[in-house]
Amino acid sequence: MTLLGKPRGRLRSGLARLTGPQRFLLAGSFLIPLGSFAVLPFMSVLLHERLGMGLGTVGVVLAVASLVQFSGGVVGGAIAERIGLRRTMLLALVIRTAGFACFLPGLRHPAAAVFALFLVSVGAALYLPANKAYLIHEADEEQRPLLLSTSSSALNAGIALGPLAAAPFVLSASAGLFTAVTALFAVITAGHALLPTESPDHGQTTGAGQEQPPHRERVFSGLAVLPFATTVLSLYVFMFFQHYLALYAVPRTSTTYYGLVLALYALLLVVAQPLLSDWIARLPYVRALWFGFGVMAAGMATLAIGNRAAILAGALLVCLGEIVLFFKNDLEALARSPRAPAVVFGHQRLAAGIGAFASGIAGGEGYQLAERTGGAGLFWAAVAVQCALLPLFLRRRATVTGRGR
Repeated sequence: MTLLGKPRGRLRSGLARLTGPQRFLLAGSFLIPLGSFAVLPFMSVLLHERLGMGLGTVGVVLAVASLVQFSGGVVGGAIAERIGLRRTMLLALVIRTAGFACFLPGLRHPAAAVFALFLVSVGAALYLPANKAYLIHEADEEQRPLLLSTSSSALNAGIALGPLAAAPFVLSASAGLFTAVTALFAVITAGHALLPTESPDHGQTTGAGQEQPPHRERVFSGLAVLPFATTVLSLYVFMFFQHYLALYAVPRTSTTYYGLVLALYALLLVVAQPLLSDWIARLPYVRALWFGFGVMAAGMATLAIGNRAAILAGALLVCLGEIVLFFKNDLEALARSPRAPAVVFGHQRLAAGIGAFASGIAGGEGYQLAERTGGAGLFWAAVAVQCALLPLFLRRRATVTGRGR
């Protein structure tokens, strides 16, 4: 009780200090992915089964859309630096609302559906860096971990509940679902229009609390190299889990049990991150890397056992590693970069896209090879070895740069 009491007390105290705009953005952090993931997880079904696209074409469309959504964050950060955070969020939400509206004609025309998907991806790329930067633009250094972790928890809750809420309607009442999501995004856009415009000083303050120089810099100047590289590698190993756990778990358990694993995973992600945010913020970077990759390695190795208990335990260990690595990398990037927060978050989104793309390229062949040569457990063992070796690869630079004490 003592160990949990202090984080809970700090969490309650921090939430009580939130401003109205911050509360609105945190609510939006839940509602936006709730609406988005009521639609996006079912795109392969819509494009293939309803519109008749070949699976190869569907795969290419979804891969490119994902790459746009992730890597476009660096462009979104640069735009936010130039036109402001609130304006960028509004532009992004207008584009995204138009994208969901275009899914209505997309129910009959494949080209319209693909166009709608790319509008939604572009909107996400523009919105997320500006959203995170606006959320913390008036916060002091002590508030930032709580705000970012709570926003991430709200986002993950929306991601988890969106597909569950939409599943009964996505095929039987698709038009109604797309209309409801479009209306939800229109309301959210109107709410963002009422947010106060950030002051120039707040909007362009760097992660280190320094004022941004008045001249505009190149997109990649001031890149926090180590957090960027660590994010690439973190997503690279994590996306093996994200992409292939279903293929591995369902034949060894059942779809019901796999759903339970996902539900417990999402619950841990939503609850633990705000409670651990203060501890993660104070954790030295090198220790965070050892802990995060170490726990993730243990989770991947546990998955290799392949029974029900091992699949559940492995998934929860991977979740804990994800919480530490992803959150600490964002905080460290803010602390190391002289650029405005929106640009820093854009860099981090690009890093996530590169890692996810590399994992997608390597994962399919790797999983198939493991199954052919003696069982998919070898695949998870190989991923576990990579997780264990990555801190060794990153340690030297982390120590040299001086933030790994």
